[in-house]
Amino acid sequence: METIEIRENQNSFQVQEAFKTLRSNIEFSGEDVKVICVTSALPGDGKSTISFELACAFAENGKKTLLIDADLRKSVMQKHIRYGKPEYGLTHYLIGRNSMDDIIYRTTVQDLYIMFAGQQPPNPSELLGSERFNTLVKSARDVFDMVIIDTPPVGSVIDAAVVARNCDGVVLVLRDGEVSYRLAQRIKGQIETAGAKILGCVLNEVELSSSRYYGKYYGKRYGEYYGSYYGNENEKTVR
Repeated sequence: METIEIRENQNSFQVQEAFKTLRSNIEFSGEDVKVICVTSALPGDGKSTISFELACAFAENGKKTLLIDADLRKSVMQKHIRYGKPEYGLTHYLIGRNSMDDIIYRTTVQDLYIMFAGQQPPNPSELLGSERFNTLVKSARDVFDMVIIDTPPVGSVIDAAVVARNCDGVVLVLRDGEVSYRLAQRIKGQIETAGAKILGCVLNEVELSSSRYYGKYYGKRYGEYYGSYYGNENEKTVR
């Protein structure tokens, strides 16, 4: 298995703590929550970074973690690579060209493994809805402690809803001030209609100095990528 060198973590202490909190909230969602789909409302909400950092947080906690880049339309996951070039990816497996072992890469972060997207296909939704993808997720569930799947924005294409059917829960990323309440509710409904369970919402890029959520307590911004996390299946996840 080839090893990919990951760029050094440059996050501040506060940002690292924020992702540990997100990890803990997911762990408290139940021991049966093992495969998680991460999606967003719109492009640019930061869901790929959330996916990567969340996978790192689980790995650093001793969980053998697989990050699957299922954003077959506009993958950005390779930006985290410092050295190495993945030759094969998810699309190579889905079209039957390679085995699952061929497309999983060990990283320099202990216990973190990544499956990159591979070449952009003309039919992403069909590939992600195939039995071959279902088999991949089932196999990953048996081998890894946690599986994080990064998917395209659910507000743009159907891919995330297709993937979510194979997952134990969905984390929805929303960028503060960019998504209307009505749109958030519509997207929440789309995910639930697909038969998926929403674990909670990450409110991203919150300006904490003026935020009604944390401003009075922290008095400053957490960082570029993490704002706050809400809820479990018994709570309203969009606020």
